[in-house]
Amino acid sequence: MRDPDGGLHTEYDTADDSPGLLLWQVTNRWQAAQRAALAPFGLTHVQFVLLASLTYLTAAAGDDHVQQRDLAAYAATDPMMTSQVLRALEQKGLIERRDHPVDRRAKSLVPTEDGVALANRAIVAVESCDREFFAPLGERTGEFAAALLRLRDRTRAAGTQPGE
Repeated sequence: MRDPDGGLHTEYDTADDSPGLLLWQVTNRWQAAQRAALAPFGLTHVQFVLLASLTYLTAAAGDDHVQQRDLAAYAATDPMMTSQVLRALEQKGLIERRDHPVDRRAKSLVPTEDGVALANRAIVAVESCDREFFAPLGERTGEFAAALLRLRDRTRAAGTQPGE
């Protein structure tokens, strides 16, 4: 809210006019819903995203090998945080790090059989959570997703991650 008498100097008449604040508030509520959906699987949301992404990329890669940098780029996660989460997934027996067949310095990431099974069980809950959460958008859900893609791809094209 604008306050000419020394309060918060903002361009918005009310907080509900700020797209950034609204996105933050909606994201917090969506993340809480996802945490609840993933709790029965013993996964945090970022663990699920990386495990599901690795499962997808491994199947799509064929004979190519998925490396940590590829996974982090695909999931749009911080490389250092990705490494920490992958260690946790490895300790849970959900992924393996294997020697890369060509690059001796690199490791290939592979979901274990248990990891693939868990990712496929958890994605049912995640997608159900999304359907319920975004249901108020009705037929505009696709339009909303397209707008999010424009924002994501604009950030990627600029070579930055949010918060940099």
